[in-house]
This record gives sequence, structure tokens and C-alpha cells, in this order.
Amino acid sequence: MAVNELHETARAIVADHKGILAADESTGTIKKRFDSIDVESTEENRRFYRQLLFTAPGIEDSIGGVILYDETIRQSADDGTSLAELLASKGVIPGIKVDTGAHDHAGYPGEKVTEGLDGLRARLEEYRSLGARFAKWRAVITIGDGIPTDGNIHANAHALARYAALCQEAGIVPIVEPEVLMDADNTLDECWEVTTRTLHETFDALYEDALDLQGLLLKPNMVVSGKGCAQQATSEEIAHATVNCFQGVVPAAVPGIVFLSGGQSEVQATENLNAINQIGGPWVLSYSYGRALQASALEAWAGDPANAEAAQEVFTHRARMNSLAVAGEWTAEMEQTVTV
Repeated sequence: MAVNELHETARAIVADHKGILAADESTGTIKKRFDSIDVESTEENRRFYRQLLFTAPGIEDSIGGVILYDETIRQSADDGTSLAELLASKGVIPGIKVDTGAHDHAGYPGEKVTEGLDGLRARLEEYRSLGARFAKWRAVITIGDGIPTDGNIHANAHALARYAALCQEAGIVPIVEPEVLMDADNTLDECWEVTTRTLHETFDALYEDALDLQGLLLKPNMVVSGKGCAQQATSEEIAHATVNCFQGVVPAAVPGIVFLSGGQSEVQATENLNAINQIGGPWVLSYSYGRALQASALEAWAGDPANAEAAQEVFTHRARMNSLAVAGEWTAEMEQTVTV
């Protein structure tokens, strides 16, 4: 893929206030989701559920790309069309998760490093042949007593850069995802400090490996208070802290920032995204949500094919709310426009 095609793909994913559906849950993760609605996590149930999401009428108006899992990119819809082709036919760009998970970082107690670089070049070639036009690699940064360490941040940034370089070589747009977890009791200011350090190190690594910044997307956390913090920041405080952080470390050349939801509720993730876009910046500020796009739809489906249409309506509504948030035009009153 020529350089300008990488640029075009990256821009297309976030064009017209669109975002990304993260449907790349590992087999273990989606089993937990299915367990919550008492549905067995069989390959067919996983295929049916993802087909349900991908065929929801009108999602192409709000969803520019979908991240698939290795199993999903090899599956087909009821009519035999591959799920990747089905998405592409709607103008939704198929993507693929390529890391093999975060594992304990040897010598760094309490910290994780993401693996999956071995054999990645060959896997990317295969994924491209299966229809993937972008990829995702998630690094996990943990806040705690004396962590994150500089060594851990550096190791994760280095892996992200190597992954991104291999993607661009293969003609695939890399999504660079350094996630500072929100599970601790840290303050908003502490999250700002760790996120700034992490992004600074990540972009240093991307520069060192000569990455084309116009041909990638950044998938970061918002700057938020940790879940265990007594003082929870408001949407306005989150928005100001997040944009302030990014203005200092994220180059304007990056075409889009697609936030992860990081355990926020559906409406919370939308409200915070809307507040961020009311401030704005030189990049498209969009979303790459998993649970924050799917939770209500999963509940509405509940494993019953008869509920498929209702679940699709809920999912399309959630996607539309986030698209409005990218435009900075969402209001709480709009949440009342759909009933299950």
C-alpha cells in the first residue's frame, strides 16, 4: 500500500464523526460477557452475535471501522460472505487485533508488557489477505505504589513502535494503544502525569522507528480519576485535563485519536467524549469502544435470535450517540430517544 493510501485509510476510519467498534474480545473475555447474560460461549453464538452487530441497519453512518478477533475475521455471515467482506460492503473498514496479550513483565513486579511480535510480519500478510486494513496492539500501564516504572513504559513503547512499523510495512494502518488503567485510587493529576509520561515515551519510540504519523491512529485512555479515588472528576475536568495532556505530547500530524472507554459506563463514555470535543484540538477526537458500545445491545439480545432486531436498534442508537459526541452535539436528553 502506498503511503497516501495509509493516510487515506487512517482518515477514512474517523471521517464524518465516525468511530470504531472494538469487537476484538478474546475468547476468554467474550465468555465473561456471555456468562453475564447466561449464554454459552460457542463459536456459533459468537459468530451470530457479531453478525448481529455488523448487520445492524445504519451503523455505517456512525462506525468507520471494526476491530476483529482472529476467530472473527475467519468467520462468515449466514449467506456465506466473510464478516470482513460484509463490513467492507457497507463502507466499514475491517481491522484486526494482533497482540497476544499483556503478560507479567519479568523484573518489574506488578507491571505488564504486551507480547506478540514473534511472527507478526507473516500474520499481518495473512490478515491483509483476509481483508484487514488496520490493526490494533494494546499496551497496559498500571498505576500503583512506585509504578509505573520508566523501564516498563519504555518496554511497552518500544513494542508498540516495532508493531506499528511492521503494520505500515504491510500496508496496514496501526492503532497504537497505550492504556493507562483506571483501576487504582489515583487522582486526576496522577493520571495526567502518568499518561503524559507514557505518551511522551511512545512518540519518542515512534519517531526513532521512523513511523509515518499520518498513517496511524492513537488509542489512549482519557485522563480520569482512578476508580478507587474518593474525588471523582467531572466530565468538564476530564475534558480539560485530557486535551491539555495531549496538546503537550501528541503531534498534530496524527489524524485521529480514538479513545478507549476503559470501564466507563456507556453514557459516561459518551458524555466525556462530548465534553472533550467541546474543547477540541488539531486531531479528530473519536472513539474505539467495546463494552461502552455493546453492553446494552448484549443485554437486549440475551442469546435469543428473536431479540436480534431490538438489540440492533439499541446498538445503532449507542453508536449514533457517540457520533454526536464526536461532533460535540450530544445531550443527555437524546438518550431518551430509544426504548427496549
